[in-house]
Amino acid sequence: MMRNHTLGAIAIPEDVWWTDEFAWSALAQENDTGLTGALIIHQGLRTEGRPITLTSNTNGGWVPRGTVLALHAQRALPDTRLTLTLADGREFTVMHDLTREFEAAPVRPACDMTNATNYRITLPLIQTAPPETP
Repeated sequence: MMRNHTLGAIAIPEDVWWTDEFAWSALAQENDTGLTGALIIHQGLRTEGRPITLTSNTNGGWVPRGTVLALHAQRALPDTRLTLTLADGREFTVMHDLTREFEAAPVRPACDMTNATNYRITLPLIQTAPPETP
């Protein structure tokens, strides 16, 4: 039985994988050179801004066109924070990262695409703080 990731109410197959999971560090660092020529290292912890990119691959992680259309419509909602629940149970508060392109290409292009036609996707998200409660 295949489990799913969920983004809000949209189910995404679990074999769409998180491609940049280890490309981010919570510890940020900037290096400067002082007036004396000494190296000055500044470090601090990031609390949000982690990129989360969910991506299909050549052999799997295919998403039905109906899901692609729902994700595309969801991206058009301004300032919307969503809960991303990965198939393994981890949860993140995210927004669609509109600075990067959402990519969707049919696995087998045809002139008669239906909501069941499979697509390969690249879905860029960014981790944010949870929405504030009034």
